[in-house]
Amino acid sequence: MRQYSPDLTPPWKKPKPVPEVPAEPGLVVEEPATGFCGAVIRCEAGTVTLEDRFGKHRVFPLEPRGFLLEGRVVTLTRPSPSSTAVRPTRTASGSVAVPGARARVARAGRIYVEGRHDAELVERVWGDDLRIEGVVVEYLEGVDDLPAIVADFSPGPDARLGVLVDHLVPGSKESRIAASVTSEHALVLGHPYIDIWEAVKPSSVGIPSWPRVPHGQDWKTGVCRALGWPENTGAAWQHILSRVHSYKDLQPELLGRVEELIDFVTAPH
Repeated sequence: MRQYSPDLTPPWKKPKPVPEVPAEPGLVVEEPATGFCGAVIRCEAGTVTLEDRFGKHRVFPLEPRGFLLEGRVVTLTRPSPSSTAVRPTRTASGSVAVPGARARVARAGRIYVEGRHDAELVERVWGDDLRIEGVVVEYLEGVDDLPAIVADFSPGPDARLGVLVDHLVPGSKESRIAASVTSEHALVLGHPYIDIWEAVKPSSVGIPSWPRVPHGQDWKTGVCRALGWPENTGAAWQHILSRVHSYKDLQPELLGRVEELIDFVTAPH
């Protein structure tokens, strides 16, 4: 008769059981060893494929206690045959949509942008993400008042401040102001465009390129004049904004800056 050795492992050293969760398409989990977070797009024998908000795919083994779901350790299992591997719904920013998610109570941290047009563009592309994260976007009406705004805001570990500045190029007045207020809890980033209009891809607006406007002219009025549009900058902006449907309509120099600011103000202190 075969002899079996008793399990002498003390109860407190035995791993606690964790929930088993079917790897249904669209389920968002994190692989803790790599920190990769993404939505399930495919589950095959022994593996699961995740896709992050940037469209990158990673394949991981279906190991016990191998993933985090909302911060808790789980074991992913192969879903029932009736489940189909479909791509998860995306927000305009390209991140995985969370059906039925409620807006989070606003954080103390904020993101400031230069003007109303900047705020409207950020809302159009990143609005769903910002509501889930509880991040409020406000606008400055120009960068000159930034030092006073930052001083009044008093950024800290629990209230980080991110600022997006137009036409932030080395040696400019804007770059000097940005450097004067940047700190551990305040991050100022910029894009190279004269105005936020330029951050929209010309192809999305239906023009070959953004026109060059002679120095000394109002840039937006000059753009309208060069393109043969009525010199009504408000109406022109609404036309431009209506052609923006997702992150694909924006220049990468703007995309990276906004994503970095969102990560900065939402990072655990």
